[in-house]
Amino acid sequence: MHAPAPPVLSSAQPAPKKTGTTIVGLRFAGGVALFADTRATIGDVVEDKNCFKLHRLADTIHCAGAGTAADTEHLTASCARFLTLFRRKYCRRPFVNTAQRFLCSHLHRYRGEIGAALILAGVDCTGAHLLYVMPHGSSAPMWYTSMGSGSLAATAVLDAGFRRDMDEHDAVALGMAAVEAGILNDLYSGSNIDYAVIDERGTRMFRNAKAVAGRVPGERIRYPRDSVRVSREDVFNFVEEVFE
Repeated sequence: MHAPAPPVLSSAQPAPKKTGTTIVGLRFAGGVALFADTRATIGDVVEDKNCFKLHRLADTIHCAGAGTAADTEHLTASCARFLTLFRRKYCRRPFVNTAQRFLCSHLHRYRGEIGAALILAGVDCTGAHLLYVMPHGSSAPMWYTSMGSGSLAATAVLDAGFRRDMDEHDAVALGMAAVEAGILNDLYSGSNIDYAVIDERGTRMFRNAKAVAGRVPGERIRYPRDSVRVSREDVFNFVEEVFE
């Protein structure tokens, strides 16, 4: 008799869920700013209306994350611990390119399996820096950039209004308008806008700076009783049994 064949193990991966984000980063005279919406989605379900997508890596280094929330949280937490060890070992503030090398090497090792797309921003002794980091580990410096499902509309606003000599006030106004455009043109982005301003003095974080896609006030929609056709009706007699 032949021995039964061993079971075949399937290598098929579960289908990923659709996620949505609009994140924006731009440089201005003297610093850099990051912006993000606050809606977290799993497929067609809004899982969190007030998700925080701006991650602290060091005192003057932050990043905005798009993609899978668990992956971005774990990756940025690992990078923050690495930069803390760097600061304690060398007794100096970490460089932005130190965070860039850590993020890129970690993502490249997994060849895109980690769903984390990041906009890295910070200020060190060499000046202000803004970079995008792709899930496969590639990166590039930028003057302004946007990532996520709402990035197409956000990039259009940035292309039309960005100037390299902008001050902080104009940069914040442009970044807010870019994220708002992403929210209004993408169903998977929404709720509020968070932003952070990073310069030589440190980081200033602004939580829920503007509400864009909140609940619409007014009377709730009421449907008439005959709007849904009943195709089948079953009536059962309810019998209550009491045992003593």
